[in-house]
Amino acid sequence: QVQLVESGGGLVQAGGSLRLSCAVSGHTFSSYVMGWVRRAPAKEREFVASIDWSGGGTDYAESVKGRFTISRDNAKNTVYLQMNNLKPEDTAVYYCAARRSFYIVYESWGQGTQVTVSS
Repeated sequence: QVQLVESGGGLVQAGGSLRLSCAVSGHTFSSYVMGWVRRAPAKEREFVASIDWSGGGTDYAESVKGRFTISRDNAKNTVYLQMNNLKPEDTAVYYCAARRSFYIVYESWGQGTQVTVSS
C-alpha cells in the first residue's frame, strides 16, 4: 500500500478555483491508478475523477466535466485536481485514492481535505 496526503483545500467563492494536490509515498507511484472522491455533508461518497498510470486516460463525473481537470506528475509522485468555476454544491471533503487496477476497489486513501464554496 501507499500513503497519501492531500492539500490545497479551503474556502472559495462561487466561480473561483482551487487546486488540490495529493502526495504519494511508500511504493511505485506510477503503478497506481489514482482518483479523487468526495463526500458532502449528509450525502454518499461520490466519484469525482480518475487517471490511469501514465496520465493518458482520464474519467470524470458528469457533474464536474468541463470544470475539473485531473493530472499527475510521476516524477513528483503527485496527483492534482484543478477545480474551476466552483459551485456551492462542490462543497465536500475531497479524498485522494489509489489502486493498482481498474478492476479492484481503491486500496489506499488519504485523510481528506475540506473544500467549501460560498455563494
